[in-house]
Amino acid sequence: MKKFINNPSLVVEESLAGYIACYPQYVRKLEGLRVLARKEKPKKPKVAIITGGGSGHKPAFIGYIGKGMVDGVAVGEVFAAPPGDWVYKATKELDMGMGTIYLYGNFSGDIMNFRLAKILAEAEGHKVEEVIAYDDIASAPKESIKKRRAIAGEVILWKIAGAAAETGMSLSEVKEISEQTAFNTRSMGVGTYPPIIPATGHPGFILEEDKMEIGVGHHGEPGIKKEKIKSADEVSSYLTERILEELAFKHEDETALLINGLGATPLQELYIVARKVCSILDSYKIKRVITYVGEYFTSLEMAGFSVTLTKLDDRLKKLILAEADSPCFKQFNLGGDYNGNKS
Repeated sequence: MKKFINNPSLVVEESLAGYIACYPQYVRKLEGLRVLARKEKPKKPKVAIITGGGSGHKPAFIGYIGKGMVDGVAVGEVFAAPPGDWVYKATKELDMGMGTIYLYGNFSGDIMNFRLAKILAEAEGHKVEEVIAYDDIASAPKESIKKRRAIAGEVILWKIAGAAAETGMSLSEVKEISEQTAFNTRSMGVGTYPPIIPATGHPGFILEEDKMEIGVGHHGEPGIKKEKIKSADEVSSYLTERILEELAFKHEDETALLINGLGATPLQELYIVARKVCSILDSYKIKRVITYVGEYFTSLEMAGFSVTLTKLDDRLKKLILAEADSPCFKQFNLGGDYNGNKS
C-alpha cells in the first residue's frame, strides 16, 4: 500500500482537520462531533439540507457545503455510515424553523442511521423528511428501482435540492423536487483498478490487469460483468445507451450530464469519454443544458468513471443553472436567480 498518510486509524480525522484549515470561510465543525456545517447560517430561514456517508469519496460529501448546496454533513469512517446520533445533533443545530431534509444514498447503514436520527429529531418537534438516491442502474433491475444503490447522481440531487431550498421553498416543495430529481437521474460506471482502504491496506476487489468491471459501485461492489478493457468510445457508448434505454428521452428533451472520475482516472481521459457521450446525445437530438466533467464523487484511488444523466423539465433546469458556492462546487448564475427569473 502506497499512501501519503500518517497513522491509518487517523486518516479521517486528519483529512477533516486539513479541510477545515483550508476552508474556514465555508465550514465549521460541530463541537465533539464529526459533523461539518455551513460557516454562517443563511440570512433568511430556509429548509436545512443534511447529507452524509462514509469517508473516501472526496470531494463528496464535505466539499459541497455552502450556498445553493448542502448545509451539513455527518462524516463516517472510510466507506462506513455516520452514527445516527451525529445526524440527529446536526439536525438540532441546523434546523432554521422550516424543517430539515436528509438527502443520502441507498445503503443499509445510511438508511438505518439517518432514520434513527429522524425519529429522535421528530420526537423533539423537528420536521424532517428524507429522499434517498438510487441512480445506479447496474445494481438492480428497473422493476426493483428502489433497491438500486447510489453513485454520482447524488451530486445532481444536492445541486438541484440545494437551489430549491435556497429559494425559500417549503419542506414539502423541496422534498417533491428532490424526489423528482432522484427519479429522473440514472448513472452507470466502470472500474479498472480497486480502492485500497487505509486501515486494511488491501484492495477492495481483484481485477486482472487487462480487465474492467462494468457496473462497479463506489465501494468496490461487484458490477454486472468483467471483460477485457475496450476503447473509451466503446465503453462510453455502452454505459450511455443503457442509461438512455431507461430515461426514455424524446427529441429536444433536455438533460444535465455528469462525467465523474472515481479517483485515479486522468481528466484527459474523462474528456475523451465526454466527447463520445456528447456525440451520442447530439445524435438523439437531446439537448445538454449543462455538462460537468471531473472528480465529483470518488472512491479513494479507484480507477474508472461513471456517466450520469438527469432528465430536466423547466423547473429543474432553472434550479440546476442557479448559483452555487461551496469549496468544491462553484457555479455562477447561468439561467436566472433562484426563483428562475432572468437576470
